[in-house]
Amino acid sequence: QLKEEGNKYFQANDYEKAVQSYTQAIKLNKDKALQAVLYRNRAACFLKKEEYAKAASDASRAIDINASDIKALYRRSQALEKLGKLDQAFKDAQKCATMEPRNKNFQETLRRLGANIQEKLRTQFSTDSRVQKMFEILLDENSEKEKREKAANNLIVLGREEAGAERIFQNNGVSLLLQLIETKNAELILAAVRTLSGMCTGHKARATAILHYLGIDNICMWMSVDNKEISLAVCNLLQTITDCLLGQGKEEHCGKEEAVVLDTKKDLRMITTRLLDMLVSKKVSGQGRDRALNLLNKNIPRKDLKDHDNSRTTFVIDNGLKKILKVVGQIPEMPDCLPLTENTQLTASVLLNKLYDDLRCDPERDNYRVICEEYIKSKIDPQDMDKTLHAIQIVSGVLQGPFDLGNKLLGMKGVMEMMVSLCGSEREIDQLVAVEALIHASTKLSRATFIISNGVALLKEIYKKTKNEKIKIRALVGLCKLGSAGGTDYGLRQFAEGSTEKLAKQCRKWLCNTSIDARTRKWAVEGLAYLTLDADVKDDFVEDEPALQAMFELAKTSDKTILYSVASALVNCTNSYDTKELVPELVQLAKFSKQHVPEGHPKDKKDFVVKRVKRLLKAGVVSALACMVKADSAILTDQSKELIARVFLALCEDPKDRGTIVAQGGGKALIPLAVEGTEVGKIKASHALAKIAAISNPDIAFPGERVYEVVRPLVSLLTPENGLQNYEALLGLTNFSGRSDKLRMKIVKERALPDIENYMFENHDQLRQAATECMCNLVVNKEVQERFVADGNDRLKLVVLLCGEDDEKVQVAAAGALAMLTAAQKKLCSKMTEVTTQWLEILQRLCLHDNMEVQHRGLVVAFNLISADKELAKKLVETELLEILTYIGKQEDNP
Repeated sequence: QLKEEGNKYFQANDYEKAVQSYTQAIKLNKDKALQAVLYRNRAACFLKKEEYAKAASDASRAIDINASDIKALYRRSQALEKLGKLDQAFKDAQKCATMEPRNKNFQETLRRLGANIQEKLRTQFSTDSRVQKMFEILLDENSEKEKREKAANNLIVLGREEAGAERIFQNNGVSLLLQLIETKNAELILAAVRTLSGMCTGHKARATAILHYLGIDNICMWMSVDNKEISLAVCNLLQTITDCLLGQGKEEHCGKEEAVVLDTKKDLRMITTRLLDMLVSKKVSGQGRDRALNLLNKNIPRKDLKDHDNSRTTFVIDNGLKKILKVVGQIPEMPDCLPLTENTQLTASVLLNKLYDDLRCDPERDNYRVICEEYIKSKIDPQDMDKTLHAIQIVSGVLQGPFDLGNKLLGMKGVMEMMVSLCGSEREIDQLVAVEALIHASTKLSRATFIISNGVALLKEIYKKTKNEKIKIRALVGLCKLGSAGGTDYGLRQFAEGSTEKLAKQCRKWLCNTSIDARTRKWAVEGLAYLTLDADVKDDFVEDEPALQAMFELAKTSDKTILYSVASALVNCTNSYDTKELVPELVQLAKFSKQHVPEGHPKDKKDFVVKRVKRLLKAGVVSALACMVKADSAILTDQSKELIARVFLALCEDPKDRGTIVAQGGGKALIPLAVEGTEVGKIKASHALAKIAAISNPDIAFPGERVYEVVRPLVSLLTPENGLQNYEALLGLTNFSGRSDKLRMKIVKERALPDIENYMFENHDQLRQAATECMCNLVVNKEVQERFVADGNDRLKLVVLLCGEDDEKVQVAAAGALAMLTAAQKKLCSKMTEVTTQWLEILQRLCLHDNMEVQHRGLVVAFNLISADKELAKKLVETELLEILTYIGKQEDNP
């Protein structure tokens, strides 16, 4: 009975229930012959459900009972073929063909499997021989250079393909790749490391085996070399292995590894420990140290704070926080300094910040603080000034990372006093470190007050007396920063003898001096970020082409402070910061009561701002901004993103400039800014995108798939807050919706239709026109048409009424939408006569309109109504429309 029930379910294509019936029958049945049939039938269900391993297993059980069960043999052959076991599938098909030689199905299966096996063997043998040949060429020192390069590139490509990676792995390839690395030839090392990366990608078992074969110590040693390309390639290899161990690789090969359960925690901990050891090793190059810090930055803190497990962070804090602090506390000018690059210490500060942000509770944060405090105390020694300098440098570094913690460390006994006293030291190295620490400390107003009363006189003294440019530039930035922190009471202008232009000129000079190291020149950019608040300074700055170019060049370096300072200076130059508008009535009232009303600087008026924007565009500001946007998320903060978005919006103001912005990569750069960052930043970037989308050809401005990413930012601007944003977003969507149905579909999916319909009711003429034009393009889409056809909505009524508007542009768009809707959906022709009593009058007005475009659309609507339904045609002929059509028909011909 259960077997018959299963057969019925199978014939009805309900394979799940069929499986249940056969399974119950198998449990109850004791007859061997019937058991074979049940297994065979259940195998057929599993084949239909594409559960091929289960199908093969059941077919095998049936064959164990009856070796000549032809149906079971054929089903097992089908399942094995799907599982990629072609040789076993071929044997089963062969047995079937022997039992029934005339069965065409069996013969065809044999032919197909035979051809597939031949192809697989050919590929396998050719891959094996290719791999062997490549290694022979690469390991032969007498091979021609061109041949070796070609072999190296081929090997990399093979390593990225699953079949190639497996063949290399099976044929002792890892050992041969290790030989290539040991040749000390940079090109061969790169080829070997990149091939290994390809082999590890998305394959946990292979990645684990390669990690253990190569050894983490060797990998870290290769990453430590002073060769940028090799260090980066090894870093990528270790990242690929880490991704696999964390389960973040490609998932497509996972099925082949289900039987292998790998405990990856031990390996991940081993990698973390070795990376932390790299931070304090003198044998590690500056490049290698940066790579280790980047890997820790990327893999230790949680990606999502909803994930409760932050054990990797707590492990690093307990075992490696002091090592990170040691890097932060390095002083490049001192002889015992570890090898560093310009970015090492800032990257370490970013890591400190990320680790601190990843902590879940106060006890964890207290533990972090205590470790820092104890480490700093161990460095403070009044008898050993060099040791104390390291302590101040650590505080300075923490202030660039977790700022709140940095402020607590400043509160430690004697730290602030030590900074101020070091400023008065005769040693230049003391002044250098102390001034830098004061600058970072003065960001907090309460600290700035202490420094203003205790340190300003010292900074002035240092600035005027020192011959060392590195110290001079820092002292100047300290004064600029204190000027902004201390407000108008503190006379920065007085210090500059009545003119901030002098200070700015000095900063520009330093900025352009390439003989000064980049670490020092970055302070010149920070100084300009403060000084460009002055209108005279920003006007001079944009006229100084070499200074602009030097700043843009510096912006391409991965430095959080530089990015923020450059973005701030550009915001100042383009006046793209928010300003409070003065209410004219209140201004008059203030003047009447003899109150002082601050007037804006003449050079902050629109004409001057426009000139500055044009000057920046000519200097190549868009390329610099596009480069800044590509920086790592740890370096490009949300605040920097907002500033860049503000600059872009200012640059897009003039429609004539938008083509230049697109050509220099501005369109592409704005997309990530519109998606991530502060709410204000996202709106500004979306608005800039809308300005570009409104007048540009989308295929040129946002080529390929990128155009679909722009739709969401445009839709986000449809909230009724800013009329200009709404209008330009609608223009952009109109432009997009006219390009392709795929784009129209994307606009619908982003739920833009209700907002667009709301703006069609808007009192504002331009908004109503833009929304109607957008809808006119969208009605070409089938899904939009179906929404008009659906019962219980007034969409069609709205379009018909808009056709009767006095605004010609609205009429053209609404009549165009109506013409396309009535042409595409016959139901809408009869629905149009029911939505409003004015429909006939509106149609007649359209057909008699003075504007040829409106008249043409009206006639198309009339033609659609007459063609749709005989009764409707009779109804129309009985009205004045027949006379109108006759009259138009007799006029001079217009195509």
